[in-house]
Amino acid sequence: MVKELGLKNSVFNNFLSEIRDSEVQNDSMRFRRNLERMGEIFAYEISKTLKTEEREVVTPLGTAKMQLITEKPVLATILRAGLPLHQGLLNYFDNADNAFVSAYRKYDTADEFHINLDYLSSPSIKDRVLIISDPMLATGGSMLASLKGLLEKGNPKKIHVVSLLATEEGIETIERHFSLRKVTIWTGKIDDELTAKSYIVPGLGDAGDLAYGLKED
Repeated sequence: MVKELGLKNSVFNNFLSEIRDSEVQNDSMRFRRNLERMGEIFAYEISKTLKTEEREVVTPLGTAKMQLITEKPVLATILRAGLPLHQGLLNYFDNADNAFVSAYRKYDTADEFHINLDYLSSPSIKDRVLIISDPMLATGGSMLASLKGLLEKGNPKKIHVVSLLATEEGIETIERHFSLRKVTIWTGKIDDELTAKSYIVPGLGDAGDLAYGLKED
């Protein structure tokens, strides 16, 4: 199941437009803040899918019956680009447990690479709701490697994949490997093209560099 938030007119598209805009991208603090705000919107939408139960809340004038979320999700992200998006999700799921994965492209040639996963910190995700975020779902390789690593920590009852931009190839990669699991992919926009180096077009560039500065390869 794929949920593309950018198909509906909302303030979400204003934030998505700004993180794509090469002029606005010069302000790294605004770039990070927009990622965070979009994470908050994703969190709100995902919250509608979580289990609730009715509870009474005592007010100064009586009691009110409210439907409250009872599930405590595990929020995972892929370092480093995913950190602002993760923070947005955490702002809303503020009692969540957290997991962090270091997965990155290791280039073998100018155009060929493999995914290197060299660090993972996570609580048990057995029978939990897992929400994993990364700004870009291009080939799906990093997300796939990260999910396989996290599944060593248990079998979640539901997986939500959150990305700002995705491609059909990336979506198909996740769906192909997790066809028997309950996976929902949440994205802002599905872009049409991948370059020879597997960058999304029109995309937005390197989210990690835009958020935190250039790195040495």
